[in-house]
Amino acid sequence: MTSNKLQIFLAVVCLHAALAEQEKTPPAETELRLPDVLRAVVERNATLRAARLKWQASRERGPQEKAWEDLRVEASQTLHRFPNVPRDSFTDTELMFEQAIPISGKNRSRARAADAESVAAFEEFRRTELDVLRRARVAFFTLANTRAQLEFNRRNQGLLVQSIDSSRAQYEVGKRRQSDVLLAETEAAKNLEARADLNWQMISLQSELNALMNRPAQISLGQPPELRATALQFSLAEAQRIALAQRPEIAMARAKLDAEKSRLELARRAWIPDPAVRVKLDRYNSAANALSEIGAGISFNVPWSNERKYRAAIREAEQLVARAERELEAARIETSALVRDQCNKIETYAHHSELYRDKILPLAEQTFRATLNSYETDKAAFVELLIAQRGLRDAQSEAANHLMHHETAIAELYAIIGHDPAAQTGRKK
Repeated sequence: MTSNKLQIFLAVVCLHAALAEQEKTPPAETELRLPDVLRAVVERNATLRAARLKWQASRERGPQEKAWEDLRVEASQTLHRFPNVPRDSFTDTELMFEQAIPISGKNRSRARAADAESVAAFEEFRRTELDVLRRARVAFFTLANTRAQLEFNRRNQGLLVQSIDSSRAQYEVGKRRQSDVLLAETEAAKNLEARADLNWQMISLQSELNALMNRPAQISLGQPPELRATALQFSLAEAQRIALAQRPEIAMARAKLDAEKSRLELARRAWIPDPAVRVKLDRYNSAANALSEIGAGISFNVPWSNERKYRAAIREAEQLVARAERELEAARIETSALVRDQCNKIETYAHHSELYRDKILPLAEQTFRATLNSYETDKAAFVELLIAQRGLRDAQSEAANHLMHHETAIAELYAIIGHDPAAQTGRKK
């Protein structure tokens, strides 16, 4: 055996060993269903739990801001007098109660601002939920696509193994060139390299899904089903209408505007003083009675002497209201543009997917079969067969990729418009 033949023989033996290791049939796994994944994410995701707790904590600020000021109690006792004074000349024991009465309604204005901020916190929670669900959907669809790509890789590897065996057998009898065998082996080695990358990507996606479901990364997941095209359930106009009503960013901007309006109302009410009513109980020294005097009084601040301060506070609040109005307007305009762009993206990927399914993929299959027949009858070179086979593999891969991009684009639209069927919050606060 010549040196070249020995090298080819050893390469083929190593390649077959690698293929045998790669082609081991994995144990049967249960099916990984998207609704189960989304339900687990909503129930157990740690980031989502933290966002929910933040919102629930914000709901407690309204009652705090609306409450009256605490009752003030002051007590004093004279311990000793150095001058000699007649009995019952001074009071030795004093007890005072003071309560501020919010007649201006500042507390109610602060409570309305706090309630608006709680609404904004709820919308932040909804945004977190929508983003987490989007990530789960995208990871699920990408995992399903990776599984499909691995299946294409496996089929391609089988064709390449047949090509290697056929080319080697014909080379040994002088009907094929040595370059045909080497080309087939090179293509098979590259296919194995692509398979290793796909396996790595699958492990990474499984870890991401486990993390989103708040599970250890190494826990095994079932196999996702084959991807199917999903029809978009609403038109562009309907999607824009839903987004304007439910998108968290718009709701947050609206809540911020409500909070700023309440603060403007608070700044205008700052001119109204809140009186504090005081009751004072006194007892004279050495008096036989437990109570000698009862007094009452009232106190309040005088804001009218500091006009510049309060006028500036009102102007500041007015500017902040105007700013919040502009931000709400910008959020609405941006949302309409985002929805239009996303719907166009979905339509584009739907077109690509249909084009590959109905035209490009059948043509690639016909081209490969025709080239294979020509090769078997010595009417086509081995390079032509590899090119046709590579074209079929690329067409299969691109068709699956476009389908995956179509499904992920729909998932992204759910997050943009603020309406995901799997979300539990909806619009309830």
